[in-house]
Amino acid sequence: QVQLVESGGDKVQSGGSLRLSCAASGSFFRINSMAWYRQAPGNQRELVASITRDGIAYYEDFAKGRFTIARDNARNTVTLEMNSLVPGDTAIYYCNAAAQRSEYVTSVVYWGQGTQVTVSS
Repeated sequence: QVQLVESGGDKVQSGGSLRLSCAASGSFFRINSMAWYRQAPGNQRELVASITRDGIAYYEDFAKGRFTIARDNARNTVTLEMNSLVPGDTAIYYCNAAAQRSEYVTSVVYWGQGTQVTVSS
């Protein structure tokens, strides 16, 4: 079982920046991909960015050039640096991780409880 705890959500003005963090703990063999998703009121949860264990990052178009995802495999953490925030970025941001319980089993996806990001105009 893997527990994911996010932090860093806050209220900021348009143009501001925030840094979200997510720490994984529990019993697992290895964490493979990690990602950030977000869900705004009335919308479906959507991918923001993901990163492989080797550090290869992927960004949705709205995040390119503004957001940076990074991870620390030794500490089992993933961060999301968000710059030039706009009101449209207002959402609950969720951490996601695919982890293996042992070496020869497939990954299971885990979710954090979310952290609120609010951007005012």
